[in-house]
Amino acid sequence: MVAALSLGMTLAIVAIFAANLTDWTPSAVIALPLVALTAIWISGGAALALLGYFLPPPYSAKVPAHWRPNSRSAILVTLCKEDPQPVAAYLESLHDGLERCGLSEATEIFVLSDTSGAGLVAREEAALLCRQDAGVLTYRRRGNNLGRKPGNIGEWVDTHGARFDHMLILDADSRITPGRIARMIWHMERTPDLGLLQAGIGLLRGRTRFGRHQRIASRLLTRGFGRGFAAWSGESGNFWGHNAIVRVAAFRVARTLPEFPGNAPWGGMILSHDFVEAAWIRRAGWAVALDPDTTGSAEAAPQTIAEFHARDRRWCQGNLQHIRLLTEPGLDPVSRMHLIMGVLSYLVAPIWLIVVALVALGDVPVAGGLPLAVVAGVLLMPKLCALFDRWQAARTARRRAVMLRASLGELALSTVIAPLVMLRQTGAVIAVCLGRDCGWKSSQGARWRLRPGLGEASVGWSLVALAIPAAGPSAIWLVPVALPLCFAPLIIRMLDAPA
Repeated sequence: MVAALSLGMTLAIVAIFAANLTDWTPSAVIALPLVALTAIWISGGAALALLGYFLPPPYSAKVPAHWRPNSRSAILVTLCKEDPQPVAAYLESLHDGLERCGLSEATEIFVLSDTSGAGLVAREEAALLCRQDAGVLTYRRRGNNLGRKPGNIGEWVDTHGARFDHMLILDADSRITPGRIARMIWHMERTPDLGLLQAGIGLLRGRTRFGRHQRIASRLLTRGFGRGFAAWSGESGNFWGHNAIVRVAAFRVARTLPEFPGNAPWGGMILSHDFVEAAWIRRAGWAVALDPDTTGSAEAAPQTIAEFHARDRRWCQGNLQHIRLLTEPGLDPVSRMHLIMGVLSYLVAPIWLIVVALVALGDVPVAGGLPLAVVAGVLLMPKLCALFDRWQAARTARRRAVMLRASLGELALSTVIAPLVMLRQTGAVIAVCLGRDCGWKSSQGARWRLRPGLGEASVGWSLVALAIPAAGPSAIWLVPVALPLCFAPLIIRMLDAPA
């Protein structure tokens, strides 16, 4: 169903775009397949949202009141130079919650650190060793970070894995409740062929306007999209690196990841290892599933535009590395599709920018704004599905008014932010293609050579200056892209301000 819906919307976008061309210039011939690629991406998201709107949530069965695990599960928290104090406080609270839920005998908390630097190590030990002495957790720091996070977890599997049936993987900014942990263990016990269960992930409360926007967007859109994604992927789901429970026996088949020949960014170790681990586990015959419910499962989001771009730059490099795995033998077709869509998620930015620039500069003469309206309609579909879903759940007029206001605010901010993200992702793709490595846990993406937003503004005003005399009425295509870029310094300053 998802494939049929995606194909139908893609063909509609391409057909309307072609029908509104006034001249088949060489640039128009080039633009048409580029439009098709971007249409595939946005249509796929719309199709998943539509499917999720009409489907009931999977894994909706409740854990029996008097159930206790027959298995043992380790809770693994990975650290690498993050602030240890919030992590230590959270794990102490989690330990107490597990005791109250009757899970203390079936679970054990481990902190696996790759932190280096005398000062950072001393701060980490001060926060965690006292909790280890109190029996809250077991703390282990490696002297080297061979294999990075996957290598750290792999070493734990080699040394401690034989004592456990499952491992629940958390990042330093992950938060998960004892009740959700119980639910995940219960599902693993009643489904013996389930190798990995990924929990839906909400966002913690933001400290800035940008952080608050991301949380609102997540709360509005995640539920429907997650249901559609879970239904489409079935037993060939994906792994997002944390807030997931993994059967130790299943993880052993993904213990050793491929290392690409050559230097980074294309060679070396895989940055986006989680997608690959899910594909390897599925290839070995284990099921990989998503429980899209975000109840009791959350993480922190980047609080500034610069932090967001820095993380996105690393994800871009990791996803583009997956191009080298697309022909890997034996992969499940859906697992292969996860890799393809991960690559496409970053390639659509430069592709869409090229299309918009060609139209705006008059090289691709398009009559009227109907193609743009159709694209906007497809982009709006997930947001409308989320609004209708929440509207039905909010049964009072006051709650519906709050929901409508939140949805309109999210739509406005997403529209403004999208061109900034598109331009930065285009730059990230170009940087990877030029052989520039972003590193691991690097903050280089957050270093601005210019005042924040000036680079985007210069691109925006340049597009306006070129398009108005060259394109005439076709310049309408440029408005949703160019205006936010032109005022990027103001937008970024507003979004980075405390909420």
